Amino acid sequence: MKKVFFKTFGCRTNQFDTQVMMSKVKDFELSFDELNSDIVVVNSCTVTNGADSSVRNYISSLKRKNPEAKVILAGCGSHSKGEALFEQNRVFGVMGHSEKEKINEILKHQEPFYQIGDLKHIDSTIVENFIGKSRAFIKIQEGCSFECSYCIIPAVRGEARSHEEATILAQVTKLASNGFGEFILTGTNVGSYGRDRGTSLAKLLKKISQIRGVRRVRIGSLEPIQIGDEFMELLDEPWMAKHLHIALQHTSDKMLELMKRRNSFKDDIKLFEKIASKGYAIGTDFIVGHPGESDLEWAEAISRVEQLPLTHIHAFTYSKRDNTYSATMKDIVRGDIAKVRHRELTSLIANKNYNFRKSHKDRLNVLLEGGKDGIYRGFDQYFNRMEVASDLELSNNWVEIDTLEVRKDGNFSKI
Repeated sequence: MKKVFFKTFGCRTNQFDTQVMMSKVKDFELSFDELNSDIVVVNSCTVTNGADSSVRNYISSLKRKNPEAKVILAGCGSHSKGEALFEQNRVFGVMGHSEKEKINEILKHQEPFYQIGDLKHIDSTIVENFIGKSRAFIKIQEGCSFECSYCIIPAVRGEARSHEEATILAQVTKLASNGFGEFILTGTNVGSYGRDRGTSLAKLLKKISQIRGVRRVRIGSLEPIQIGDEFMELLDEPWMAKHLHIALQHTSDKMLELMKRRNSFKDDIKLFEKIASKGYAIGTDFIVGHPGESDLEWAEAISRVEQLPLTHIHAFTYSKRDNTYSATMKDIVRGDIAKVRHRELTSLIANKNYNFRKSHKDRLNVLLEGGKDGIYRGFDQYFNRMEVASDLELSNNWVEIDTLEVRKDGNFSKI
């Protein structure tokens, strides 16, 4: 049998999509060595120029090291850069999101192909295992109907649409029966789940929590306006991970308007303080260096970040994306200035995280992943990384930590 290797870039949604494809492979051998594989499927990300570059560089490097391998481009990059890469003969084939459940037949192509499909598809595959993972990702929706000025994702993922509730619950039930206890709900815009099906994310969470074997549920990125009273009522539930990721993108009112965001700082800070009062860690997305971000806007933004009870951050330096409104804007921020601001922001949040960990170190519930040389790594309920030294075999085990050393770069304990 020919060997196929899957290379995944980007978000948790892509990780789930790769598992869907791997579960559909029947007539090929799954490989974990790209250099000795006949086919390499690249599940790509295109959210930034850096993501595009990483994919292109990987393909170039692979073709040098394994020139006989057929490279198939999948993922978001297939919709934004796939046609160009195909025409340049950089890849053997291109497949869109809607084609991934057909992967077994696609892998049989003997001639180059461009099979982009559509942006309306919803998967029906139930993944029974997550190869090489201790936690399970559950995709509950696809696409986004927001129109943020900087974002290309709606163009490559389509409008927001929810998966069938029955399929999601069957997915969680199957994985729980196979030993998974932590579930991460993911999608392009997770908080929009259910609006097209007369239900809500909160209702889905309640049903998931009732499935035997479910110990902890994490939620992908939410928008501030998607967090209402029904969702807030769940924050005291013991199965909820004590960490929420709420996408702000900025804290300057002018910048939020330029970005065509639907949130405002005065509402955001009230929401964050209310969630933090429940003992939650809170992360956010933040774009640094978007056009129009003057010294004045940055000073306002960083001052407001200091006021927020943030513990984690996913900070981006603005990346111009073709066919977006932001790409037409003037007042470009120089790259060196954006880098300085990025460092200032991430340093501030790293210090906030350190202080949070020092004050939240009792009874940490950690799901450990694979270990090496007696050191195991995992995440606690606050989504903080923990290293555990032990002579015991602790891979994929839950441990409760009461005694630990809080280091700048993470927590450490011995068992």
